Amino acid sequence: MKILMVLDHEFPPDIRVENEIEVLSKAGHEVFLACFTLKNKKKNELTGTVHIYRKPISPFIYKTSVGALKAPIYFNFWRKYLHNLFKEQSFDAIHIHDLPLAKVGYEISRKYGIPFILDLHENWPHLLRDAKHTNTFLGKILSSNRQWDKYEKKYTNKADRIITVVDEMKNRIINLGNPKNKIFVVQNSINLNNIEKTKPKNSYSANDELILMYAGGITAPRGIQYVIEGLSYLKNRKVKLWVVGDGIYKQELMNLTSRLKLENTIHFFGFKPFNETMKLVAKSDVALIPHVRSIQNDNSSPNKLFQYMYYGKPVIASNCLSVERIVKEEKVGFIYEYNNPKAFANTVEKILDNPDYLINLSNNGIKSIQEKYNWDKTGQELLFLYNSLQNG
Repeated sequence: MKILMVLDHEFPPDIRVENEIEVLSKAGHEVFLACFTLKNKKKNELTGTVHIYRKPISPFIYKTSVGALKAPIYFNFWRKYLHNLFKEQSFDAIHIHDLPLAKVGYEISRKYGIPFILDLHENWPHLLRDAKHTNTFLGKILSSNRQWDKYEKKYTNKADRIITVVDEMKNRIINLGNPKNKIFVVQNSINLNNIEKTKPKNSYSANDELILMYAGGITAPRGIQYVIEGLSYLKNRKVKLWVVGDGIYKQELMNLTSRLKLENTIHFFGFKPFNETMKLVAKSDVALIPHVRSIQNDNSSPNKLFQYMYYGKPVIASNCLSVERIVKEEKVGFIYEYNNPKAFANTVEKILDNPDYLINLSNNGIKSIQEKYNWDKTGQELLFLYNSLQNG
């Protein structure tokens, strides 16, 4: 099939999209990707197996995306762009990445008589509820949570096929009135062909300093504040926290670290490129996913969980439903109540007092990635979806 993917941001990078393109291309599908560029990247480019079309977008039109459901400026940019692509050539399916452009994808699919696939990377309405820009005075005027809820229900019901990242998200979409047989779960697992193998450090022992690591964006919903508060109970223990990443909440966390006098315990590395981050993961002992519980985080599939497992890192995770399920099913770590610093501290103490716990957890993670959570396995669901379209 000739598949037109539509992505409303710069490309590359996007690990999930790149993995999907690789899976589909290897199976004989021809993939084209339409995106925009704010950075004057090439308008047309063949990279690997994907044909990339880029449309320059003005900062003004880009910023109107927040109010797309109230004023169609952003949608009109995409309508014109995609119609022009269809004038140049035909496609057998349109594959929309994430919820915002679902309306445009549906319109295009009906005009040209092709299937509409809606690929939901995120729980978009609830992501917006947590976003800083939609919680300002102007943001609340431009972006209505109720409108996005209705929009999601309407266009998931109109999609011919839906992709989600985790079973919990699939169940949520079913509850919006969608039949389960049109929903396919494609996890954010590891592409074993494209990740650098870094030798992990030797196993942690009781005489060592326990190195905890968080990698990713730094915002309040990531829950790092509760980790830092938890470490204040462990000042007399040999434990360090590495925080790799950047974000709007970083200064708040640094201030909290200072107030709790944990400057010698916590090190903020700032942003690091992916490969450098993975090298730090390999040097750590235990990896953290401390997200605050919310409808968004209960239905998420963070890449970092599988990256940690790949490097044999036991995980301490908060009790967000989808992550908790995988951690328990695969026996790769510990779960604590997300907003309970003392519970986090107790979990770390359990490791400090019983370091042998980590050996089996590490081995379980590596085995799980090799046998289950890799793109050679999870990508099959994407192929099943497209086979179902071809077979009617």
